[in-house]
Amino acid sequence: MKINNLRLFLLLCFLSFSTSILAQNAIIDSLNNELLIHTKKDTTRVNLLNNLAFNNYGFDHKKMKIHVDEANALAKEIKFIKGEARSVYMNGVFYFSKNELDKASTLINESLSLYKKIEDEPGISGCYDLMGSISNYQGDYDKSMEHYDKALKIAIKSGNKKTESRTKLNIGGLYQAKGDYDSALKYYKEALVIDESLKAKRDISGTLNNIGIIYTRQGRYLEALERFQRCLSNFKEEGNKRGVATTLQNMGNVYSTLKYYEKAETYYLETLEIQQELGNEREVLKTLINLGGVYKDTEKYDKALDYYKEALKIGGKINSTSGKQSSYYGIGIVYNITEELDLALSNFNKSLKLSLSLGNKRRIAVSYMGLGAAHYNSKNYKKAFENAIKGKELADELSLLKTQRSANLLLSELYEATNNHKEALKSFKDYKTLNDSMFNKENIEKIAQLEYEYKYKQELESANYRELKLTKTVKKTSQDLKKSQQNFFIGIIVLLLVTILLGAIISYLKLRNVKSKIQNIAVEQKLLRSQMTPHFIFNSLSVLQGMILNKEEKKSVSYLSKFSKLLRIILENSRYKTVALNQEITAIENYLALQNLENEAYQYSILVGNDLDKSSFQIPPMLIQPFVENAIEHAFRNQIKNKKIDIQLSYLDENLICTITDNGVGIDNQEENKRQDKKSLSTTITSERLKMLSKDFKMEGSIRIEDRQKYNEQGTIVTLVIPYKIEVV
Repeated sequence: MKINNLRLFLLLCFLSFSTSILAQNAIIDSLNNELLIHTKKDTTRVNLLNNLAFNNYGFDHKKMKIHVDEANALAKEIKFIKGEARSVYMNGVFYFSKNELDKASTLINESLSLYKKIEDEPGISGCYDLMGSISNYQGDYDKSMEHYDKALKIAIKSGNKKTESRTKLNIGGLYQAKGDYDSALKYYKEALVIDESLKAKRDISGTLNNIGIIYTRQGRYLEALERFQRCLSNFKEEGNKRGVATTLQNMGNVYSTLKYYEKAETYYLETLEIQQELGNEREVLKTLINLGGVYKDTEKYDKALDYYKEALKIGGKINSTSGKQSSYYGIGIVYNITEELDLALSNFNKSLKLSLSLGNKRRIAVSYMGLGAAHYNSKNYKKAFENAIKGKELADELSLLKTQRSANLLLSELYEATNNHKEALKSFKDYKTLNDSMFNKENIEKIAQLEYEYKYKQELESANYRELKLTKTVKKTSQDLKKSQQNFFIGIIVLLLVTILLGAIISYLKLRNVKSKIQNIAVEQKLLRSQMTPHFIFNSLSVLQGMILNKEEKKSVSYLSKFSKLLRIILENSRYKTVALNQEITAIENYLALQNLENEAYQYSILVGNDLDKSSFQIPPMLIQPFVENAIEHAFRNQIKNKKIDIQLSYLDENLICTITDNGVGIDNQEENKRQDKKSLSTTITSERLKMLSKDFKMEGSIRIEDRQKYNEQGTIVTLVIPYKIEVV
């Protein structure tokens, strides 16, 4: 039963994580679409690239790096200092996440110089904050605090609440690393107040995680789990893999302490998989150490040593002092249990030396306890007492429940070994009191209840309800055949009702489909009429008449030939749902040539990308020509010379994009000069048509009309995203 529940829980975790990641994907997809449309090399594109890099952090670091590098190159090219500073900063974050701290430090200093150059206080504060984190991981706590203080002062002065909150969170983390839990909690709670006022869900989760870690070390397990569960829900909702992994690891620590080793192992293995996927070696190291602890406590000593030694190897590779300290301590514990006491003492001494260099009181306390235990096994009671008492004093100072419990048990055994039975009994009673507070029935029940409410309650209630219902049905069936027959009769009625309902639904869908087809035909007819406007036909015939009267026989024959060819193409294309791209281009070329034949009033060009096979792309007919006609009819009012119309077709990120650009008065001026009743019919019809085509083709189509004045240019640009199918010839 336990195995089945575990599988159910893992399945639910997976489904929850897969669904929630859609939220973050939506943000990234939206930014990608904006980037696709905004191809101009300007500050907007730089900001889009930097935002994409930021949103990919913790989700896809490869894409993050690609966007950062592109943003940096473009910012330098257009001399956009703020965008360059931000891209350099995000590059520093990337290398920080990869544990390449020297490279990260160099980049953050470069970003700081750029932000100082433009006096951007939020940027300056953010750089100092990250510099503090880098120094923290390098074990230089004094330098780290110096950077954090600078960041905090600037953030408070400039009223930047977000940076103030983040920096207070980091200062809390620094105090936590040094073992000063009261100061750490003070800063964490101040950060939490700011985060909640800003409704910053991600930041709230990070702060709750840190508070939960301190509560775990103080033995306040129920309070810790409550905060971790809130974090896990938030991180899964936004699809933050890094946050999910961190929280699962913290929950594993609680269950490991409470000796729920199977559950702790499940959390740790899930954490390890995510951190390895993200390439975060620092967190991989931490998880390996925790797994080593689980295997040590379940007496799988060879496996525990393998994990500790692998962690030590990574700690040396990334120069993590805290990682190496924890690895040495874990190895020492295993050797002490297996009575390889010289090796145990050697590793505990290495652990103590690194703990003292870090100034971390918690690590110092557990290192002393390890040495005390090893000396006790070696029957060197004097040194065992010295180390055990030092460890206990620090554990009492920091309220480290687990370490206090271990210290009292060790002292009890030492007093017993030295025949001091009175002190042995006192220490054992203290141990028993602490042990009972950790594992008392009420506490365990509350933790089980909390887990039940968060993870299993709804599923178990649903399963129990179905099981109870099935049991009752079977019982009644065996006891009363008449009741079974009645149920059978009800089943037939239900089946009939369902059949009637399905029939109604099918009829409704058929009716809706017919209406859709009628609407589609109406739109196609409207579009054909808009293509073949009386104005265009009469104007063409008038021009032809003028040529004939002027006895321009060759010219009139050429004009008539092109006019008839254009009519034929339009009428033929209107019969089909899709036409080859080259046919549509031919129609546009004929239209432009016909309009320009009399006096060559304007220049035009049609450019097709090299990666476009015009014969294989099938598109809806008559989408492009209305906008070409609009340009000819409205763009060049009061403009006699230098009239240009450029049409460009390209294939980008699986989107077929057509731009129609003119150098006329611009859409904004056209709107001012138009009367209200002269609204562009072709634009409205094409918009309606694209909505229907998007459903038919299962592919998004869109129109965007912009005045080129916003790009410091003259004229109008129409951008069409055209639905298409590719037909392999």
